[in-house]
Amino acid sequence: MSVGLLIITHGEVGQALLDSAYAMLGGTVLQVALVSVSNGSDPDEVVKEVAAAISTLHKKDGVLLLTDIYGATPSNIAMKFQDDSAQVMVASGINLPMLIRVLNYPDLSVEQLLEKALSGGCDGVFRCRREEL
Repeated sequence: MSVGLLIITHGEVGQALLDSAYAMLGGTVLQVALVSVSNGSDPDEVVKEVAAAISTLHKKDGVLLLTDIYGATPSNIAMKFQDDSAQVMVASGINLPMLIRVLNYPDLSVEQLLEKALSGGCDGVFRCRREEL
């Protein structure tokens, strides 16, 4: 498979997550791009930047877009590119377990990567309790 990964987040959140994931995994074979959205970003310019990134990443097997907060500018822009052909898919709520899960399965289809992202994001969240000594 040759799925591309586009991370769209506020500020440098995406870069920090990607740097952490690369440090843990030693890199990835997936093609990855980042788009950062700041308070002063022009949404129309961000749409153009996302379109260019998708065009670069989309070889034949689709592109998975991961965004930070559902309903915020990054996810709203990402949703403009989701299509019915399942070539561009979007998941919101990116966290490090989600990203690690995606990067660990580079040979999956875009639909399968979406499921890995969702399971990684959900399964990586725990309520921590202090164990009694």
